[in-house]
Amino acid sequence: MRLTLFLLLLVFSSTGIAQNCDNILSGRVTDQHDGTPLSGATLVLMDTDKASLSDIDGTYQFSDLCEGTYSIQVSHPECDPKVFSVKVPRRGGFNIELEHHVELLKQVTVVGTAYSTKSETLLENRINLATLEEFSGASFGDAINTLSGVSSLNTGNTVVKPMINGLHSSRVTIINNGVRLQDQEWGAEHAPTIDINTAGAITVLKGASALQYSGDAIGGVIISEPTRIPIKDTIYGKTILYGATNGRGGALTSSLTKSYGSGWYGTIQGTFKRFGDFEAPDYILSNTGLFERDGSLRVGYKQFDQGVEGYYSYFRNDIGILRASHLGGAQDQIAAISSERPLIIRDFTYDIGSPRQEVTHHVAQLSAFKRVNNLGKLSLSYNFQLNERFEFDVRRGDDEDTPAVDLELTTHHVALDLESNIKENLGVKVGVSGNFQNNFADPATGVRRLIPDYDQYRASVYGIADLGVNEKLNLEFGGRFDYTFMDAQKFYRTSFWESRGYDELFPELVVDTFGNQILTNPELDFANVSATAGLNYQMNENYIFYANYSLASRAPNASELFSEGLHHSASRIELGDLRFTSEVGHKIGLTLQKKTGVLRFTVNPYINLISDFIVIEPTGIQQTIRGNFQVWEYRQTSARLAGVDFDLNADLTENLEFEHQFSYINGSDTDLDVPLINMPPASTTNSLHYTFPNFYDLVLSVKSEYVFEQTEFPDNNFEVFLPETGTTELVDVSTPPDAYHLLGLKAQAGFHLGDGGSKLDVGLSVANLFDTNYRNYLNRLRFYADDLGRNLSLNIKISY
Repeated sequence: MRLTLFLLLLVFSSTGIAQNCDNILSGRVTDQHDGTPLSGATLVLMDTDKASLSDIDGTYQFSDLCEGTYSIQVSHPECDPKVFSVKVPRRGGFNIELEHHVELLKQVTVVGTAYSTKSETLLENRINLATLEEFSGASFGDAINTLSGVSSLNTGNTVVKPMINGLHSSRVTIINNGVRLQDQEWGAEHAPTIDINTAGAITVLKGASALQYSGDAIGGVIISEPTRIPIKDTIYGKTILYGATNGRGGALTSSLTKSYGSGWYGTIQGTFKRFGDFEAPDYILSNTGLFERDGSLRVGYKQFDQGVEGYYSYFRNDIGILRASHLGGAQDQIAAISSERPLIIRDFTYDIGSPRQEVTHHVAQLSAFKRVNNLGKLSLSYNFQLNERFEFDVRRGDDEDTPAVDLELTTHHVALDLESNIKENLGVKVGVSGNFQNNFADPATGVRRLIPDYDQYRASVYGIADLGVNEKLNLEFGGRFDYTFMDAQKFYRTSFWESRGYDELFPELVVDTFGNQILTNPELDFANVSATAGLNYQMNENYIFYANYSLASRAPNASELFSEGLHHSASRIELGDLRFTSEVGHKIGLTLQKKTGVLRFTVNPYINLISDFIVIEPTGIQQTIRGNFQVWEYRQTSARLAGVDFDLNADLTENLEFEHQFSYINGSDTDLDVPLINMPPASTTNSLHYTFPNFYDLVLSVKSEYVFEQTEFPDNNFEVFLPETGTTELVDVSTPPDAYHLLGLKAQAGFHLGDGGSKLDVGLSVANLFDTNYRNYLNRLRFYADDLGRNLSLNIKISY
């Protein structure tokens, strides 16, 4: 028996001695999001005395390993530790990807690509979260209006429509949490239905480079993304309280996020805003109040290789429109335009009467992704949107509380995308999508419907490629095709149908005749091709050169095609044209950027050539049973928009910083050789910021904004006969207002609350310090009243 045991021990001992223990295990540690190497990662072979530290390239190595299965514990600063299992020997390296937690995304980012690539061929600019949170009580358009090249088309001070390099409305695509916003953006006074407080990042593309989302963004793309949520056990949130003297109101917004190391997370957020009548320096702007309440919920599960998310947002806004903009006869219109004060001024109130808007927007989205070996990241999403818009005119009797416009827009959208790295220096993204939209215009308003009932179908396909030629040169290029089919039911006045020559051009569209009206069924289809190509070149460690060409093609929207009546909250009659074809824009942008050193700057010249450009202009005044209104007509022409945006930052001392912005654009109707209407005048902004780093991070700022007079504008003046006086008067709707200069002050500081990481940030600011009287050329109500007077605001944020 003893001999048997001895022989067995000898056999096992011989086997142990013969085991191969000269194996090597190596690989790289990288960020699972963008593949960047993580140096300084600590790797420990559990149950052994072996450890390794990744080098600057993320490379690690273990040597003298015996055959077997090992557990490797990997840790890195701002990463959650992870344990991996690996069998030795192993063919090839064992690469490790970590969820690298940088500080939660606390900034609004304006970048040049709307998708994750290695190269960016459009300019990248950034606004930190502190600046964004200063606008918690303002609008989405007000926040991005701080960027050079980005302005706004306003209807008073509460309806702020983003404008990128002179273009707005349907030419600017807005993406909210991956969902293209479908909110009847065609109206000049239709502001984006987004709560600025939901944004963790905002991307503004001054060109049609975001082919993943849109091919018709001739002006540009704005992308609002929620805050990145870490994959770890944590709970955090913030509450912001905003108060302002002008409007005598404020806003309250709060959000709370809970996440788990398993990958599950959830965020809930809500906003409440209430303002009364705003004020110009010398009078109340009657009926300009605002009442907004919003909420959003985001729940999901995310790991590096897979994830799913559900998202819902609710936006409700009641907006008063300046009462003095809705008047009676032609004589009142002329008197209002000629007067230095509004013809209607009332006492301050929080009540919102007519004219007003009531807008509600629902967004629901379900999205998922999966990383497939040897294929890439596959993403699938579906979203539903419901946009309801009521516009209330000044009406009498039983119709006083009945909206003059009642529109319901329903949209279903599904998209499938694939993102893949074919080679280390070549990435591609391709996708297909489908969209169905229904617009219902309720006839119960008792008013001729401005926008008809219609169904719209859209199918899209796109492809984008990103090539790193070498360490200095990167290229990107892509293409997109959109097919749109629109099936509308539209009533026309017989007189209008015949005056446009539609009876001869489109007799097949007539379905039936009802007295002085005819029912038509236009079925229109549009095929649109878009493309982009660009490069960035790292000239040296200080200078980067960008060049980008984009082709954008946009089908005309329902307003441009079918408008025939009074747009009540716009206070004008609008006339579209059934004969319109697609706009096609060619934009070239060049950028030179110096982003390091004491002096940093960016210069961005561009030119945008647009064929079949659709422009709307005033052509006269028309009498209706509700009073006299300006008539604005759409027409097509060729346009050229050329300009330059310039940004400069200088560190004058260690604590004193100077900022400068300048923007200029020239818009021309090249068919008629006249300037385009509503082009932003040249403007410049200069700011000084002084920081007291040892005193609660106190920052004192002074801001100077100078807007030049617009000297390039078309002559759209017209004459009107006044029966009351028997005279003919010239109505000047063309001459821009004078140049103006505004000065503002700001102070902000931060206070840590205990040892738990909570913090209190306080900001106090004064806008229009000297209570200057001015009128902005891009404010559609400049004909009737001055812009806002002095405003003192207090912003308090608690982070926890």
